[in-house]
Amino acid sequence: MEEKMFCFQCEQTAGGTGCSQAGVCGKSPAVALAQDETVVALIRLARAALRQGPVSKETGRLLIEGLFLTVTNVNFDEADIRRYNALYQEAGDALGAGAADDLSPQTLFHGDRDIVSLRSTLLFGLKGMAAYADHARVLGYEDPAIYQGCAAFLAALVEDHTVADWLGLLMDFGHLNLKTMGLLDQANTESYGRPTPTTVSTHIAPGPFIVVTGHDLLDLKMLLDQTEGTGVAVYTHGEMLPAHGYPELAKYDQLKGHFGTAWNNQQAEFDNIPGALLYTTNCLMPPRPSYKDALFTTGLVAWPDLPHIAADAEGHKDFSAVIAKAKALGGYDQGQEKTGANGGHTMTTGFARDAVLAHAGTVVEAVKAGDLRHIFLVGGCDGAKPGRSYYTDFVKATPADSLVLTLACGKFRFNDLDLGTLGGLPRLMDMGQCNDAYSAIQVAVALAEAFDCGVNDLPLTLVLSWYEQKAVCILLTLLALGIKNIYVGPSLPAFFSDTVLQTLVETFDLHPTGQAEEDLAAILGA
Repeated sequence: MEEKMFCFQCEQTAGGTGCSQAGVCGKSPAVALAQDETVVALIRLARAALRQGPVSKETGRLLIEGLFLTVTNVNFDEADIRRYNALYQEAGDALGAGAADDLSPQTLFHGDRDIVSLRSTLLFGLKGMAAYADHARVLGYEDPAIYQGCAAFLAALVEDHTVADWLGLLMDFGHLNLKTMGLLDQANTESYGRPTPTTVSTHIAPGPFIVVTGHDLLDLKMLLDQTEGTGVAVYTHGEMLPAHGYPELAKYDQLKGHFGTAWNNQQAEFDNIPGALLYTTNCLMPPRPSYKDALFTTGLVAWPDLPHIAADAEGHKDFSAVIAKAKALGGYDQGQEKTGANGGHTMTTGFARDAVLAHAGTVVEAVKAGDLRHIFLVGGCDGAKPGRSYYTDFVKATPADSLVLTLACGKFRFNDLDLGTLGGLPRLMDMGQCNDAYSAIQVAVALAEAFDCGVNDLPLTLVLSWYEQKAVCILLTLLALGIKNIYVGPSLPAFFSDTVLQTLVETFDLHPTGQAEEDLAAILGA
């Protein structure tokens, strides 16, 4: 059968090799081609900008926006993507991009398998980083070094490099992503306060409500401002759960709790929902007829023929249509006792680095006294592919003398479990969204300083799940920092060639996940 498209940027890719007839995510071949052409336009723009000197803020914003646009589960509207693409083409033309910069998607994904693998790893990492940079940008936080680095890495995608040079580029990129996550951490904490541990209910009250999913805290803040006094409740979904830990968001009485679990369960959890749905970033799955009429998109998220809430020139968004839809649907007549994946009725969040490091002395003394044997960071992106029960099984099997830190939407596999406490601390602590890997890194560095050792000498193991491109940029950051002995699953990226995978395994002691109890025994030396 003739190939109509090629995409292997996410974990669910068809056959573990690549989607060729249609995207498992739901995107059509036409959308896939439009996204690839957008990447080519961005490379062309980046090369032209670099020839002019330092990359301007305006160009940097376009590069970040365009990359974010092509992340998995963001934009499924071909016409909308091509509208953005035209802007990037025009910007490149204005900077003098000429015929020598004519490229094609085939440039990216054809050629020597190892080079394609390395190029794809860098490209997908850039896409993930762009999401974080864009979240910071909308809050008014930008860094010229991020824009300059983004342009340089985009240009490098179509330059000739040795394998060693490619690996060096990946490590350099990992450090740039750390800077980007740090900027977003600053943006979020200075805008909304430092997260504090918070218990969040999964129950849904009677009456009209809106469910907000995605990652963008500014969209949630604007919605909360506009729902005050309306009688409409607001619930988070998926990666928006950590919003409850930020004081400037938690203060709103109408922010009631959390609806459902991770993004990959939305088609079942939103079935016939009597509330409005607002998608702020990636996480959109093909909407089912039973809730499609309740769905609104904003930011870069789009699906053909769905209502979209755009920002005005000052960045303000009018969510009155979403509020009106919630009122019209009316909500549930009676309260709903919904639960997490394991039947729990609450989830906790807000254990960012300040909350954890406030107890650093307790952790250090517990390790020295032999009361705390190991710390696990179990987190990452969730997905629908079989094998993800591994993470639930792993966490359930962790011994009572261990702590489990978690972040990103992979935590919904187990974050409603009660693992008890250790030294006054809950054994399971949610550090936040995927970008809050920055907090986890800071905790690891601080503990290493307290023990006067390297991070790799700590009784700490990272067990990560991946789905899309933000997981790629986080992994590259961890590797760039020299962190070893990481377990990654539930399957390895299709874009890793055998040679690239072997190099990563040998250099960084990277482990594909196996059986949960066997991996746990190997980590603990049992």
